[in-house]
Amino acid sequence: MKLAQKLVVNYFRAKLNIISVLSKRSAAKSAFKLFCTPLRKQRIKTPKIFSKGEQLQFSLHGYTIKGLRWNHPAEKKALIIHGFESSSKNFDRYIGALLKKGYEVLIFDAPAHGLSSGKRITLPLYMESIQKIHELYGPVDAYIGHSFGGLVLSHFLETVPHNGSLKVVFIAPATEMVTSVDTFFRFLHLDDGVRREFDQLILEKSGHYMSHFSMRRTMKNVEAGVLWFHDEDDLLTPIGDALKVRDDGHPNITFRITKGLGHRRIYRDNKIFKETIDFL
Repeated sequence: MKLAQKLVVNYFRAKLNIISVLSKRSAAKSAFKLFCTPLRKQRIKTPKIFSKGEQLQFSLHGYTIKGLRWNHPAEKKALIIHGFESSSKNFDRYIGALLKKGYEVLIFDAPAHGLSSGKRITLPLYMESIQKIHELYGPVDAYIGHSFGGLVLSHFLETVPHNGSLKVVFIAPATEMVTSVDTFFRFLHLDDGVRREFDQLILEKSGHYMSHFSMRRTMKNVEAGVLWFHDEDDLLTPIGDALKVRDDGHPNITFRITKGLGHRRIYRDNKIFKETIDFL
């Protein structure tokens, strides 16, 4: 971790723990805002292929969601869904390969990411943006979802009719929201009292307990043909959660377990890239 990042972490850690002494509820509200705020801003040069795409945008709850479309119209469509603190620019390589396969390709920046507006993102908000993309520009025949985008995609798929002809690739998906929050709380040294209030806040805002936001749960309702990549050394989305899904024995899911690629290198890996494109 860089010095600037350490200073930011120490600042929020101290701030939240001071607030928690006065009010666990207030600390939980502040922690929730922080949890939903992408702090890592990417400074990536715009790929050349982006200049050839048709610019798209729509409004959602006051957010302006921006994206691009290539090869419209085509008989089949693919949508790429990026993760937390990422952006559409990271997946330019996949765009070109999908175009060669004859796909119309769609890609959007999530709320509070890339060129889209906003300061915070939640799973329900991201899912609503995918629902809107589906409504305006779908239907979609193939999806790629990385990290948080994979978790959101699995929840979206529960809401739309589909069958085994739909193709989905999950790359290092954030399998369990509970695990993500556990990691967040350990990182900031927040106590159990704040955690109880945090969980209650999630229930009040979403109408669901934290355990609802789970790919182990959603995949029981997904009929699509699925290719799932996960790395043994992924520190952000631990493989243990993914292995529980694998052990459930879904016949429509093929797992590929890698080692040494971590959370972000995995979608840049040549073998992962090739197998993804071949599958789609």
